[in-house]
This record gives sequence, C-alpha cells and structure tokens, in this order.
Amino acid sequence: MTQSSKIAILPASFTRVAAALLCILLVAAASAGCRRDRDRARDSAAPVLPKAPERSAAAVSSYADVVAKVSDAVVTVRSESIVRAPRRFPFTSDPLFREFFGDLFGGNPQPRLQRGLGSGVIVTEDGYILTNHHVVDGADKIRVEASGNRSYEAKIVGSDPPTDLAVLKIDAKGLPVLRLGNSDQVRVGDVVLAIGNPLNVGKTVTAGIISAKERSTGMGNGTFESFLQTDAPINQGNSGGALINTAGDLIGINSQIVSMTGGNLGIGFAIPSNMARQVAEQLIKSGNVRRGKLGITIQPVTSDIAANLGLESAKGALVTSVEPGSPAEQAGIRQGDIITQLNGEEIEDSNQLRNRIAALKPGAEVTIAIVRDGKQQQVRAKLIELSDESARASSRQGGPGGSDDQERLGITITPLTPGLAEQLRLPGNAQGVVITDVDPAGPAAEAGLREGDLIEQVNRQPVRTASDVRNALERSGNRPALFLIRRQGSQFFVTLQP
Repeated sequence: MTQSSKIAILPASFTRVAAALLCILLVAAASAGCRRDRDRARDSAAPVLPKAPERSAAAVSSYADVVAKVSDAVVTVRSESIVRAPRRFPFTSDPLFREFFGDLFGGNPQPRLQRGLGSGVIVTEDGYILTNHHVVDGADKIRVEASGNRSYEAKIVGSDPPTDLAVLKIDAKGLPVLRLGNSDQVRVGDVVLAIGNPLNVGKTVTAGIISAKERSTGMGNGTFESFLQTDAPINQGNSGGALINTAGDLIGINSQIVSMTGGNLGIGFAIPSNMARQVAEQLIKSGNVRRGKLGITIQPVTSDIAANLGLESAKGALVTSVEPGSPAEQAGIRQGDIITQLNGEEIEDSNQLRNRIAALKPGAEVTIAIVRDGKQQQVRAKLIELSDESARASSRQGGPGGSDDQERLGITITPLTPGLAEQLRLPGNAQGVVITDVDPAGPAAEAGLREGDLIEQVNRQPVRTASDVRNALERSGNRPALFLIRRQGSQFFVTLQP
C-alpha cells in the first residue's frame, strides 16, 4: 500500500465524543436562535417613546442676537421742569414787613429744578420717539440720550394722558428703529424682553413672560387701559421703554409696576403696540387723538349679575346709564342692557368695550349686539367725538323693605322726600328710597353701599317705598338681587344676596 492511499482510522471512543460535542453545539445554536427570536418579538411589542426634535442650544440659551439687533433703538429720556412753590403768605414780599421780620416767616420759596428719568423707543428713522406721557408731563426741557454717547434736544409732538403715551421728535436721520409688532397675536406664556434705563444704571435688558393680557390697573392717569402684564423685571426709569418678543418686534411700551416697596415685584404693565401705533399715528399727524363716543356708562357683568339676569356666563358690559341725545339713545340702547358684541366681535368685559369704542373714529357706524330681558337683538349707532372732558369718565363698579327685609340687607331705608332730595343734591326728577343707615357687618356694607345712596330700582323694577323693595326681593327668590344705585350724580348696579 502506498502512503497516498492510507486512511486514518480513529478509535470508536473518539468518534462518540465528537458526535456528542457536535450535538451540544447544535442545541446551543438553536437555543440562541430562539432567544434572538424572543428578543425581537419583545422589542417589537414594546412602545416606542417619542423623542424631542433636535434643537439648537443657542436658540434657547441666549437672546444676545436679538438684543444686539434692537437695543440701539431704545433711548434714555431726561426731563427738567421748574417747580414754582406758592407763596406761604402774600404779604411777605412787602419791604416794610421784611424790614421788621426778615425771613422769619419763610419769605417767598425759591423755584426749584425737578428732574425726571424715563426711556423711549425710536420708531422712525427721522427721529420720532414713543414714550410715556408721565415721563415728559410738564417738562420745560427734554434731552434724549442714544447709543454712541449721542445726545439730542427733543420736543413734544403730542401727548395723550388717557393712554399715557407721548411722541417726541429729535433732529436726526438714519436712526435705528424698532418695528411695531401685532400685540393682538401675543399669547400668555410668550417670552418677552424689557429694555430701558432702570434707576439710571444704564441700558438694561431683563427677561420674563407675558403673565396676562387686557389688564386694567386704575393706578395712573390713563382711562383707556388694556395692559400686557409681564414678570420681566421693570423698575423706575423703565417707563417708556420697550417690551419686545424674541423676534425683535416691539409689542409694548412699558408703563407701570405694582409694588409695595417701589421696586420690582414681578408685576409690570406695558401698553400694547397696537394701541401705541393707533395713538402715535394720530399724534404725529395732528398732535392730538380723536376717539369715538357712544354715550353710555358701563360696568362689568359679575357672576351675581349674570345669575340675576339669567345669562349663561359673566361676560359683556352692563349699561348703567344712557346720555340723552347720544348715539346710544338714538340707537335704542337702554339702562340695564348687556352689550355682548361690537361689530360681530365678542365683548368680554366693560374695559374691552370702552377701548374698542375709543379706538374708532368719530362718524364710524357700529353694530352692537345687546341682551335685554333675556332676548338678544342688534342695533346700529353712529359714533360722535369723545371730548377731553368726558374722556376721563369711567364706569362705576358695584350693593344692596318691612324692617325684616332691611335687616336681611343690613340697611335702613326711607322714601325720598323733596327735603332729602335737596339735601342730597339729587335732580328734581329723582325717585327711589334713600339709605339712612348701613350695618357695617351686613351684606350692603360688604357690597360698598353707603348712607345717602339712593336705591332707584330693585330687579329692574322702580321702587318708591319699603313695600316696593320687599315685593321686588320676593320675586328674585334665591337669586342675588340687582339694585340700581344713584350716588353723587352717577348711577351703577350692584348685587346683594340677603
């Protein structure tokens, strides 16, 4: 046998061991395959949690780019005025008096210089600047300090106390400007930046969010208030400065803060840019603002008033009085009507209605939806011009029998007599019952009623005696009663739950 034809013959024991090892390897491979199948099945059955989209870290961690783009359009406004104090005694300037008494009685106080600080926003390249009325009110001299250590003398183009807005003009060209955004599109929760010169420390940027919209504070001279509320830190000196969004648009002019210390507590208010635009355009064009007038006084609809009148929700504006000969009277609007819409847009409250009417020009025709006696109807009116004297007239907010009824209300009442009418300076046609005493712990006192108030109606029914009041209260059942009150020439509604 040749070497090439030899065949290796293995022992039988070795063959059995090899077969066993092969069997073990096959079983292990099969087991691993089963585990992989089970893992794939388990993975396919498990829920897949959504992943947040990738975001640029710079987009959420810094506003440096937007600040760099707009900050040069925000300026410091400094005002000076000469305050002349009145004489303490008119005769102290007499030479003979001064010869004997000298300055013992103080003489005539010397005029003093009063300085003011605020901020402003450049809105046109040729130097028109928006700021607050209260920043420049009564100023004899105004200077504007811009970036690059530039200083300009400014003049007042026009000022509007009801909105606390003013427009200044400086002699310059090619200035950086802030574009006005649409404040109606601002949402609660939007991030905003406030830019100004707080406490005279220099231009400062603070950040926060929009906390609320259409706020009315009643703290300033403004009658037409629809503030954006923000928690971006605002202090004295920020007044007239910019409130911007993260796109760099001007959405508000900073105006007020609520504070018990004089410093920031996270409650600041800015005039919406849409209101600022409308006022500024008129001030630049003519130096004054013309507003529409309907000829009514109004108050908010509270939940109690809504319940008394059978309304589904506490929305709209309650008409407390109608001016004779006004567009409202000619349109058929009556005391006690609830205005729910203006030109097809819902009215949330009395402040919103007042602002929307004022934003319209005299001569504008409006369609008004009202609810009267539970039924809705529409009327049309042509607005007249609101005079400066009546621009500050605001709505009054509310209130309040046999003796048992008076005790339940916490008041004592008596019929109106000619003597009482004269004493209270009421008009000759006044009718009703007079409150002669108020229990400090009763419902009437809690609602703000006072001695001397005249109750003209209860639940829309005229009252002349205690019996009239009692009968009207009985008709209200368990609902709060609606009272029409006259006080010092004004009328307003209040609700009382006896």
